[in-house]
Amino acid sequence: MSSPPSTTTPSPIPIRPASAKPISNPSSPTITRPVQKPLKRSPKLLLQINDLSTRGSHEFLSSVNASKALPSALATVLSHLYPSTSDSPVPGTRSVTLVLRTMDGVAYTTCKEIDDDHKEIHLSTSYIENIPAKRKEDEIMGVITHEMVHCWQWSALGTAPGGLIEGVADWVRLKAGLAPPHWTKKQGGDWDAGYQHTGYFLEHLENKFGEGSVRRVNDSLRKTKYNEDKFWKAIFGRSVGGLWEDYQKRLEKQLEVEEEPVIVERHSGEEPPTSDEERRKSEVKVPEERAPPSYLV
Repeated sequence: MSSPPSTTTPSPIPIRPASAKPISNPSSPTITRPVQKPLKRSPKLLLQINDLSTRGSHEFLSSVNASKALPSALATVLSHLYPSTSDSPVPGTRSVTLVLRTMDGVAYTTCKEIDDDHKEIHLSTSYIENIPAKRKEDEIMGVITHEMVHCWQWSALGTAPGGLIEGVADWVRLKAGLAPPHWTKKQGGDWDAGYQHTGYFLEHLENKFGEGSVRRVNDSLRKTKYNEDKFWKAIFGRSVGGLWEDYQKRLEKQLEVEEEPVIVERHSGEEPPTSDEERRKSEVKVPEERAPPSYLV
């Protein structure tokens, strides 16, 4: 994500962290969309294409339904952060303009000069050009959904950690079933490294403490400035360091299970398979309660 101009919403944007110790890419989550809270005033959703002649502009228009892309992303964000069962008021965003233009990076969200209630999502047509064809629609919608979160989330009066802001955005993208295949849960690092790294941590909290946990995180960023110790203990009764440690232990156990070797039993004197198909047919997993043959030890 490129650095936004000076009018950006007041929260630091971290650089995507480098890969640490990856765990295999998890299967896509079940896509669920709670009923969103009705808005008192529907925002204007606008599209601005700075140069129709670029290949990225052509590929955007041919990959997604431009009239439905922004409404779909908005519905996804509101349903997960402000469902009908939530008591939290929805931010008063009045308009969101998607700006397609040539630029470095992927995308960023900013405010218009008029006031903070009018947002702009800038999406790079250069980036769109380099998305593989089979991934183009999902990636475009994933990026738009992530940026749409920034138009509607609370930020502790601009004091929330940038990693938490980005983590909430990627958590919504994850819940929408739009996680790209390269996303992985990783051990190590800091809880607020941002993006999917923090997004998966938030999903862990959602699973551990129940549905609505991430929504409570967002709600708690509405009125007061961020104080790390008070913030997390008020929501979960524990420090974020302790919550992160629990999550790391869970990932470690998952990694140990995934790294267990698969033992294949073969009769003595049997020739090893020569092709992939023969190898698959010949492999017989030894039941867990049965010890491996002595000649394999």
